[in-house]
Amino acid sequence: MEKFLYLFRGGENHAHNANDSEAAAKNMQAWGAWMQDMQQKGILAGGEALQPTGKQVNGTKKVVTDGPFVEAKELVGGFLLINAKDINEAVEISKGCPIFHENGKVEVRPIQKMEM
Repeated sequence: MEKFLYLFRGGENHAHNANDSEAAAKNMQAWGAWMQDMQQKGILAGGEALQPTGKQVNGTKKVVTDGPFVEAKELVGGFLLINAKDINEAVEISKGCPIFHENGKVEVRPIQKMEM
């Protein structure tokens, strides 16, 4: 098995902007069910939701700025680390993500193996 990273972008109900509506509650339940199913199958290796604020350290002078400053639809709302046999399987697994019901995106990235 290989490891892959899912980066979640966009969607109307980020963890940081979800309200107390019934739709938001159903959305959070769908996320919980999807992740629990992957955990029971041994697919889910970890992950977290991200706060919408942070800092950036830039360039050779290591200048620190507030950030990230991106459009809400491009903001990374969280990530999961998953196990899959290859990128094609990782992509297929990602298609079960509830973010697609709210017009979001999942970026699927293979984890680079590093020799030490």
